[in-house]
Order: sequence, then C-alpha cells, then structure tokens
Amino acid sequence: MMGATGTIGRATLTALLHRGHEVVCLIRKQPSDRPALPAGAILRYGEVSDPVSMARDGFAGETFDAIVSCLASRTGTPRTAWEIDHRAHVSALNVGKLAGVGQMVLLSAICVQRPLLAFQHAKLAFEAELVASDLTYSIVRPTAYFKSLSGQIDRLKRGKPFLLFGDGTLTACKPISDADLGNYMADCLDDPRQQNRVLPIGGPGAAITPRDQGEELFRLLQRQPAYRHVPVRLLDGIIATLSVLGRFSQTLNDKAELARIGRYYATESMLVLNPTTGRYDADATPSTGKDHLFDHYAQVISGEVSNYRGDRSVF
Repeated sequence: MMGATGTIGRATLTALLHRGHEVVCLIRKQPSDRPALPAGAILRYGEVSDPVSMARDGFAGETFDAIVSCLASRTGTPRTAWEIDHRAHVSALNVGKLAGVGQMVLLSAICVQRPLLAFQHAKLAFEAELVASDLTYSIVRPTAYFKSLSGQIDRLKRGKPFLLFGDGTLTACKPISDADLGNYMADCLDDPRQQNRVLPIGGPGAAITPRDQGEELFRLLQRQPAYRHVPVRLLDGIIATLSVLGRFSQTLNDKAELARIGRYYATESMLVLNPTTGRYDADATPSTGKDHLFDHYAQVISGEVSNYRGDRSVF
C-alpha cells in the first residue's frame, strides 16, 4: 500500500485489515505529529518517488496480489505533482507487474473532470497508463473530504466570521468521511462492480454548499451568522501578480499555482460533471456510506473527535 500515513490512507488501511488482508505499507519514517498506523500493518521504510527504493524496500523481491494507493502530492505544485501523482505511481505499476500484481486500486480526485491545474494533469496521465495496463483497476474519484471542509471551525469558535467566496452558493459537494471512503476503497478489491471502472463517489445525503456549511456551524455554535464575502476577482489579482513574479522565482511560481488551486476549489463544484451540458450534477453523483458532514461538525465542536486535517485543507 502507498500513502498509508495520510488520513484517507489510514482509513483505507484499517478497512483492509478488518477484511483480513495482509497489508505491506511503504512509508517514510513516521512523523511524530501523526497518529500511529493501525496494528497489524507491515511497515517498510523507503522512498516512493525512487524506483530503486520502491523495488528494494517496498516489494523486496516478494509476490503481491494488488497495489492500493492513497498517495498524493502534498502541495499540488507542478514539480511535486508530476513526481508523486505520476512518476511514483508509474514506478509502482512497473515494479508491481514484476512482483505478480494483477490489480490496482487508485485514489484519484473528482476535480480531474475539468483539468486546469498541474496535479490534475499528472493524475490523469497516470490514470490513462493504469487503464492501458493489463491490470484489473479501480480509479476512485471522491468528492470533498470532511477534513477539507472543517478548516473554519476554529476561527468561528474565536468569534470570527465565516469566509465565503461570492455568495457562498457558487459550488456544492457531497462530502465523504475518511471511514466511508476507506471502506469503499477496500471494497474495490473484491467487488466486480467496482472494477475496471472510473468511480466518482460522494457521501450520503444531498449536496451541500459553503453557505449551508456556515449556517450549520453557526447553529451548532449557537452564534448569530456572520459572513465575510471574498470576491473571486481578488484571487484573480493575486494569481496574476504571482504569475508575473514567478517568472523570476520558483517559490513565487509555486505560490501562484497554490493560488490557482484555491481559486479552483472556490469556483468549481466537487460533483459529477455532465459532459453534454458542462454543468455539475448532484443527482448523477453516486453516494456511499453513512457518515454526514454536519454530524462530524457536531462531534468536532463537542470535542468528541479531533479536527486533525493532515497536510492540506480547503474551505
């Protein structure tokens, strides 16, 4: 397994172990600020972006049935996106074939339907290689994660307003929990209906807008709603400035890409895209699981669960 140390990776690993699978995880040295991986996983240490380490430290000359990858670049900048989202997966695919692997379950992203960013193109490039391989494949494209929609809880607790791009109804998603997505990923190994397919997937219930999220958080916090509206054109100005400066600085060029990523999530829904109409369709977005975002909000606010969100979070 690749990407086991991320929040989705841990949930998928847990689901695999509960199903009785023997799981070998290739990871870097475990960061001290992350929860421990579930007991029962076989941990091997190496570098997923190095084909030599992948073969020597990960597969180690043994035979495997399947690869499950929840691996993704942490920043989405062009260099890391092509290194992790594409080349590391290509290495795993090639080495895996030599190790007898006949199946791969890949965690991708629903936003690749309308690719405007480097990490989206990198993901799509590997998706195409996986489909063209002779492996049984499942390409899972989830909608927004609970962790990505929980970033404003702490600021609201401090009495600050909820930030909205535009009027807060520009986008919508069907949020999915780590556990529900992990179970769905694990099911791909055994369910023929989820094999040799691209699988967009969301959580249960109706699609939710950022405005809906804010209203529920204020209700749970027993506060009068207070919003600060951020115009999308402000992001456009930041992107334009950083793009010009980025010609002379790789750091600023990376920041420009991060700003583009922020704008994308502020203006594009995480739902199935109808190729005919060019519109996002909540009804066409499949659902799975039992966990609801607003229940998660209540648990975070009460202290029942932590608000650990991993490396990335998006409002």
